[in-house]
Amino acid sequence: MSEREPRELPEPGPPSAPQGRVLAAVAAGGALGALARYGALVLWPTPGRGFPWTVFVVNVTGCALIGVLMVLTVERGRVAHPLVRPFLGVGVLGGYTTFSTYAADVSGLLVRQEVAVAMAYTVATAVAALGAVWAAAVATRTWLDRRERPGPRGAGGPGGGRDSQGLRGPWGARDEGRTA
Repeated sequence: MSEREPRELPEPGPPSAPQGRVLAAVAAGGALGALARYGALVLWPTPGRGFPWTVFVVNVTGCALIGVLMVLTVERGRVAHPLVRPFLGVGVLGGYTTFSTYAADVSGLLVRQEVAVAMAYTVATAVAALGAVWAAAVATRTWLDRRERPGPRGAGGPGGGRDSQGLRGPWGARDEGRTA
């Protein structure tokens, strides 16, 4: 866990943006995420037998990105636009990750009597996906905490450093979205 405890999480509720805009953001993001997953499956096809590595990698990387997104949007409030979570979280990452293909892969492995591979895939995906969310969230919190820690003037490193007014963002621009 990071040195700083996460702030109390906000109560879940309806998005603060108008519902039509939220639906459009989710749809556009979902199309992009599904295209990214399809591209991965075309570029890295899984042979007819054995471990379905492409879907495994897609689901684990998608879960890691969900961990980063949730820290930035929910815990730390670094990204405040009301359409970011619906577009990236529900849309892009929801379209990119795929429980249905995972389930179909397990079913196909069982039909082909590849029971050991099916069980390994089932367990490995669940463990790796949950581990990816956790590890990415911890890494994001740690990175944010280090950026917020006071230090000598100009000692920010590759992120553009600090100025007398506070922190600078990764490309040297003032980080206006900072809530701490």
